[in-house]
Amino acid sequence: MALDPQAKAFLDFLKSLGAVPVHALSPEKNRAGINYLVKKAGMAPQPVAEVKEQVIPVEDGKISLRIYTPEGAGPFPVFVFFHGGGWVMGGLDIVDSPLRAVTNAARCLVVSVAYRLAPEHKFPVPLNDCYLATRWVAENAHYFKGDGRRIAVGGESAGGNLAACTCLMARDCGLPSLSFQVLLYPVTDFSGGDYPSRSKFNGIFLSMDDMKYYENHYLAQGEDRKNSYLSPVLADNLSGLPPALVVTAGYDPLHDEGEAYAKRLKEAGVDVAYHCFEDMIHAFFLFGGMMEKANKALVELIARSLKEAFTR
Repeated sequence: MALDPQAKAFLDFLKSLGAVPVHALSPEKNRAGINYLVKKAGMAPQPVAEVKEQVIPVEDGKISLRIYTPEGAGPFPVFVFFHGGGWVMGGLDIVDSPLRAVTNAARCLVVSVAYRLAPEHKFPVPLNDCYLATRWVAENAHYFKGDGRRIAVGGESAGGNLAACTCLMARDCGLPSLSFQVLLYPVTDFSGGDYPSRSKFNGIFLSMDDMKYYENHYLAQGEDRKNSYLSPVLADNLSGLPPALVVTAGYDPLHDEGEAYAKRLKEAGVDVAYHCFEDMIHAFFLFGGMMEKANKALVELIARSLKEAFTR
């Protein structure tokens, strides 16, 4: 399938900016860059009933959550979301608009997690932050109109990796009980596995040089890249995980490893819905202002999947 015209227009827009590649910039400049790009190409924010900021304790520190509440009395099911950005950049603001749309479409609470970033905080700190945030939500949901018995997690790109690994950690630790997972074009393999999409679509928004940059910042030297909390597709046992929606993009270097993870989950007996947006690029969830049709379809797919999961 040909690249979507709006995706092509977005790539042309990037080219017109004369942007320096991610792997050639400092984390600080990349953080400013993604914020600028989302402001220029992100979707317009929808109003929701309430938005609340919450600081919670985590191991050796504190992190912030942003809680979006839909109209209604509740208690609402809860969707805990982890932003992307290669574990190095991103934050609550880059996913603000799409998460507002999900809040309204799914009629659930959405909790966005500002986990600590690399290289200041290397693995496993961001993952531990995400897991502890999910536990905190499960234990405290009733204080903000939430139902702690109906909790899903999700994320995009690096956040998709964190969501998948949070599910593994929750299963291994025995809590919290999770209803669903939403993995948007996730990173699932740090081991250097052979995935043709990595070379075929290298440089279409995301390059393998960028991925090496992210990995080098996220991982300590000598880290075991086959650790299942880094590379969930390599986990020995994927049984007992919550049902999943796995989304990939057809022009994404990460396409094949996302698809591979969906297949491994199915083989382990997990209920999986897999959807590929064949004409889309990596990270299109963030840029609904320019890739409107695909972003709307993705929000609707996430909302429909969450509604179904929360009524099981």
